[in-house]
Amino acid sequence: MNNALYVGLSRQMTLQRQMNIIANNIANSDTVGFKVEELMVGEDVERPATKGFSPLGVNSKVSFVHDAGMGRDFSQGGLKQTGGTFDLALQGDGFFQVQTANGNRLTRDGRFTLNAQGQIVDGAGDPVLSSTGNPINIDQTKTAPVIARDGTISQDGVIAGKIGVFKVADRSQLNKQGDGLLDTGGQTPTADAPGKIEQGMTENSNVDPIVQMTQMVAVSRAYEQVANMMSQTGALSDESIQRLGKVN
Repeated sequence: MNNALYVGLSRQMTLQRQMNIIANNIANSDTVGFKVEELMVGEDVERPATKGFSPLGVNSKVSFVHDAGMGRDFSQGGLKQTGGTFDLALQGDGFFQVQTANGNRLTRDGRFTLNAQGQIVDGAGDPVLSSTGNPINIDQTKTAPVIARDGTISQDGVIAGKIGVFKVADRSQLNKQGDGLLDTGGQTPTADAPGKIEQGMTENSNVDPIVQMTQMVAVSRAYEQVANMMSQTGALSDESIQRLGKVN
C-alpha cells in the first residue's frame, strides 16, 4: 500500500509541474514568437511497475513517474501586420541570432529597432547578426531600408547587408534564457536556414488558449483523482492495522 502512496505522490509532482507549464503557456499567449511548451513524463524504469490490490482495482498496474524534461512545439505562429520598418517575422524553421553579453542567442522575436550607432538591435539593445555573424549597420542618412524575404537589406538601391536566418541540428537542445532568447545548448548555428522574412510584421505566439484551458481542467481532475486514490489507500492501511490489532 505504501507503494501506491509513493506512486501517487510522484504523479502529483509531475501534475503540479505540468500545471505550471500550462499556466506559463496561457500567460505568454500574446508574447511575440513564443512557442508552446509541454511536460514530458517518463516511467521510472529503476522501480518497475507492480501489480496488487489498490483503490484503482484488483491487479491494477502502478508505476513511478518522473519529470523527463520539457518539449517545445516549434510550429509556425500567425503573422501580425505592424508596418514597422524593423519589425520582422520569420516563416519556417529558422531563427534570428543576437549578440548578447553572455554569448550569441537565438530568437523568433523580430521586434527590432535601430540604436544610436545605426545598428539593428533587439528590445534589450543587443545587435542582430547578419548571415556572416556580424552586427548590421544602417546608414541613417539614406531612405528607410527595404528588407527582402531572404533577408537582404537594400537602401536607395544598394545592398547594405543581410539579416541572418540560422538553424541548429537539434532544436530539442535549445534552452530558454528569458526575454524570448534561446541558448543553443553547445551547438553552432549555421546560416541560411530555410525560411522567409516578412518585413513590417511580427510572429504571434502559437499558443491556443482554448486547448491550454482544456488541458488545465484535465490536469486538475487528474490531480484530484490521484489525491482520492491516496486517501483511499491510506484508509485501507488504517483499517488493516485496526483489524490486525483485534486478532487474538
